[in-house]
Amino acid sequence: MAEITSLTSCTTLNNGVKMPWVGLGVWESKEGGEVEHAVRSAIELGYRHIDTAAAYGNERGVGQAIKESGVRREDLFLTTKLWNNSNGYEPALRAFEESRKKLGVDYIDLYLIHWVIGEKYLESWRAFEKLLHDGYVRAIGVSNFEPHHLQRIIDQFETKPAVNQIEFHPYLTQRELYQYCRSHQIQVEAWSPLMRGAMLTEPTIHRMAEKYGKTPAQVILRWDLDQEVVTIPKSVHRDRIEENSKVFDFHLTEDEIAQINGLHRNQRSFSYDPNHVDWGLN
Repeated sequence: MAEITSLTSCTTLNNGVKMPWVGLGVWESKEGGEVEHAVRSAIELGYRHIDTAAAYGNERGVGQAIKESGVRREDLFLTTKLWNNSNGYEPALRAFEESRKKLGVDYIDLYLIHWVIGEKYLESWRAFEKLLHDGYVRAIGVSNFEPHHLQRIIDQFETKPAVNQIEFHPYLTQRELYQYCRSHQIQVEAWSPLMRGAMLTEPTIHRMAEKYGKTPAQVILRWDLDQEVVTIPKSVHRDRIEENSKVFDFHLTEDEIAQINGLHRNQRSFSYDPNHVDWGLN
């Protein structure tokens, strides 16, 4: 098991790039003051990993907070994502440049294809390889991809995804996908790790929280880390951002991890199944 002891503890991706195990997600954080406050708070509290996306509409605010943080750019790990309407070779290159300018940075640490759109992701991946080779990104990956999507990239391209960011929480453990990614050295990253708060009233989680003197959220985030899953809980509240960072002084037992895995009910936060969702862009 990896030693994960602080907000600066990192996993090493399959291309050698180091990525912090815990980050701040900014989905639904409003552009301007709200997202800037969240990112500033996170960085002040020791976070070095920020996850945004073109679709979130808050890249400018994230970039402004990073600029004002006083932390060296090379000490931060910044992720953004290609939105669905920009899939394809040239559209992906243009979308990347737009995101980079909004963020106000010279490079992106991790660039992800946000969702599978027909077969356009293959052309997008070709653009991603160019961005990687040209030094504009340090690692490239995907989000919400299933094994058969990943396998096509592996079979057809020189570079395999470094990360697959997926919905991952106790009600959606995605074991087959999790095992596939691990067997192919693709780092699993959890979005919606707390299922938008729905997991926090689960009795099994509450019992463990009482045992360890932790909150239910902290138990779930530790469950991620004990399975070597990168996690990016989202909050705009400084106290909650701080709470989510205090997960490094305990471990769950193998039996407790198994108990939480047993809560799986194939329940998603939204009805977006990557195999069946239709964005109307195919």
